[in-house]
Amino acid sequence: MKSIYKFFIVLLLLPFMAIQGQNSGKIAVDSWSLSEIINMVISNYPSLKKAEKDIEIANAKIGLTKTAYLPNVDFTSSYTRIGPVNSINFNGKQLQLYPENVYNATFSVNENIYDFGKTSKNVALEEQNKEMSKLSVSQLKQRLSMAIMGNFYSIAFLQEAINIKNDQLKTLNEHLHFVEKKASTGSATRYDILTSKVRISIIENQKTDIQTSLQIQNGQLNSYLGKSQDTQLKLRNELLTPKLVPSVDSLCNVAFMNRNELKISKQKEAILQSRLNIVKTQNNPSLNAFASGGLKNGYLNESFQDVGKLNYTLGIGIKVPLFDANRSKFAKIQANADIDGNQQETELTRRSISNEVIESRANAIAALKKVTQSELQLDQAQQAYALAEINFHAGVITNLDLLDSFMSVSESKFVFLKSKIDYSVNLLKLRIALGEQIY
Repeated sequence: MKSIYKFFIVLLLLPFMAIQGQNSGKIAVDSWSLSEIINMVISNYPSLKKAEKDIEIANAKIGLTKTAYLPNVDFTSSYTRIGPVNSINFNGKQLQLYPENVYNATFSVNENIYDFGKTSKNVALEEQNKEMSKLSVSQLKQRLSMAIMGNFYSIAFLQEAINIKNDQLKTLNEHLHFVEKKASTGSATRYDILTSKVRISIIENQKTDIQTSLQIQNGQLNSYLGKSQDTQLKLRNELLTPKLVPSVDSLCNVAFMNRNELKISKQKEAILQSRLNIVKTQNNPSLNAFASGGLKNGYLNESFQDVGKLNYTLGIGIKVPLFDANRSKFAKIQANADIDGNQQETELTRRSISNEVIESRANAIAALKKVTQSELQLDQAQQAYALAEINFHAGVITNLDLLDSFMSVSESKFVFLKSKIDYSVNLLKLRIALGEQIY
């Protein structure tokens, strides 16, 4: 009976245990990847939210411009008391020329029938402005991603650098303990002890500098994320795999197709062309229709009595500008000059992108060479350390010589780590220079 009772208790508790396990799985995060950090920042960063509001404003402007296609409908009502009222004697009766109490209720409709392209050109301009807002958002996301990328890899490098320094301190302290034991038996000198302590002090100072830099970088990342400055985030050490870099010409062609700067420059030209089209339609005629109807008094019946009647007004009108004091002429000159200036700006942007691609490619290739060289250096340092251990146990070298060999291995690990981080950063910069989205 007891076993059955326990079985039922376990069944009742299983759902709660499952829920708790799921919640703990959601909360516990070992480390964050670059893409996760970028997505978190992009979803909450204030400047991006403001830029996205600009798209909403652009949509509102498009809707506002399209209202020119719709009629304006008004309702007006009034009451007026007039006195004194003039009257004349007609057929033995006093006939008032107008009523003392005047009332009027009217619905009015005004519709733009055709404006020869004015409204359509304005709508096209606002749609071009909306596309510009979208491109600006994409460009802002790319710039923000680039800033976060540098911050991310700086933190990843500093975290690993602290681990390397901790290993160095651990080995140095073990060596100091070993030397102090030898000094107590007369097998080591005070020089050996002081040398070990000096090295420990140097590494501790280096670790302090790294911790300070890490604290600053963490503060910047928390600022991007909108988190408290005390929040500690562990980042994954995402190192990119070395690969061959294509030629400059092919990279430049890709960059010219993908870079937001060129897209924005071309979009500016489209906007300027739309403005020129609007200028060309300024002196176009416009055709309007109007209608109104309602109820008002002041009408006389057969007995010459004031009565209220339904009334209406219908009409159509056309407006043709004849002379605008040369405003459209000079507006066209200005618009054409703006288009020509933007074309020169586009060419400067192309040249700037070419230089950026060439520089990023050269840095990526140089960083790849450093990865190969530092890897070879680390392998040689490890081989030298293995030989130093053999020679130390054989009594050929001193413990300080062995320690020097170990420090060379640690420094080689440090250089190798930095070269891999630099390569990853430079390769991502090259991808950004090509216009590839990393967010």
